[in-house]
Amino acid sequence: MNEQADILYEQRGAVVFVTLNRPKALNALTLEMCREFDAELVAWAADPTVAAVVIKGVGERAFCAGGDVRAIWEGVRDGGNLPAAFFAAEYRMNRRVFHFPKAYIALIDGITMGGGVGISAHGSHRVATERTLFAMPETGIGLFPDVGASHFLPRLPGRLGLFLGLTGARLKASDCVYAEVATHHVESFALAELEDALVEADWFGDAADVAGSVIEQFTSDPGEPPLAAQRAAIDRCFAGGSVEEILANLEAEGSDWAVETLAGLKTRSPSSLKITFQAIQQGAQRDFDSVMTMEYRLSQACMAAPDFSEGVRALIIDKDNSPQWQPATLDAVSDDQVAAYFAPPGVLDLTFE
Repeated sequence: MNEQADILYEQRGAVVFVTLNRPKALNALTLEMCREFDAELVAWAADPTVAAVVIKGVGERAFCAGGDVRAIWEGVRDGGNLPAAFFAAEYRMNRRVFHFPKAYIALIDGITMGGGVGISAHGSHRVATERTLFAMPETGIGLFPDVGASHFLPRLPGRLGLFLGLTGARLKASDCVYAEVATHHVESFALAELEDALVEADWFGDAADVAGSVIEQFTSDPGEPPLAAQRAAIDRCFAGGSVEEILANLEAEGSDWAVETLAGLKTRSPSSLKITFQAIQQGAQRDFDSVMTMEYRLSQACMAAPDFSEGVRALIIDKDNSPQWQPATLDAVSDDQVAAYFAPPGVLDLTFE
C-alpha cells in the first residue's frame, strides 16, 4: 500500500479493505478518489477472489465528511469543469455501490455526511459506533441531499427521510439504527476484531448473509433513540404537501421541538428546501439510476444558481454564517423556478457505461 495515497486498499483473504486516507480533510472525497474507487468496484465485482468490501476512514473523527466542497466552490468561482466532472464521477460511484453484487460493509465510525452517506447508505451493511454523527446538511449551503439520497431518504420509516433531508438534523448511533440509516451498532473498540472475523469467515453461500452473521456477533445496544420521542410529531408535521405546509404544521405543533425545528428551517436556502421536497417526492417513485440522472441535473442547476456559492462562502469560506439567499423567502420561489432545476440540461447529462 502507498500510505500517502488518498485511498488505501488491502485484500485479506476474500475481503478487500478500503481506507479513506485524508484525515485532515475529514476524509472528504476528491474527484480522483471517486474515479479510482469506481474503477476498483468494477474490478472487485468481477473478481472471484473477492466476496466482500469493507470501507472505513482514517482517524477517530470521521468516516467521510462529504465531497470536497471547497474545491467544488472554487471550480464554480473559476468557471472550470470540476463541478460537472466531480458530480458525474461521484454519482457513477454511488450507483456502483448501489448495484455492487457482493457484501459491502461501511464502518461509519465518526462524521458521516453528504458524500460519506453516498458511499455507505447504498451498501448492504452500515455499521454505526458511539462516535457516529450522520447528517445530510446540504440545504444549509444552497444544495440538496444528493449522492442518491433522493432514493434513500423516502424509503426510511414514516417521514423521517423528509425530516432529515430538509432540516439537516444530526443523528448519533441510536438514532441511526432507529431511522434505519445504520443496519448495526458496534462499539468502536470492537471494530478491529470485527474486521479479523470477517477475514476468517467462511464466505461460502450468499455474501450478504455471511457478512450479517459475522457482524451480529459484535453488535451491542446503542441505547434509547432520542428521535423516537419526536417520531409522531415528525410524521404529523412533515406529512404536509408542500414546504410551506410543513412550516405551518410546525408552527401549529408549538412544542419546543417544533419551535426549534421551524427556526432551523428558516435559516436554510428557500430554493434548496423546495428542490429537496420535490426531489424526495419524485425519488420515492423512481428507480435508483433514474434518481441519479435527476440528481445530476439538479446538481448542475445548483452550480449555476447563486445559493450554492453563497452558502459555501457563508458557512465554509468566510464562516460568517449569514448567507444572503436569492430568493430570500419561500413565497418568492415559484413553481416554475423549481421545475427549471429538474429540466434536462441538454448535452450535459449523466451517462452510465
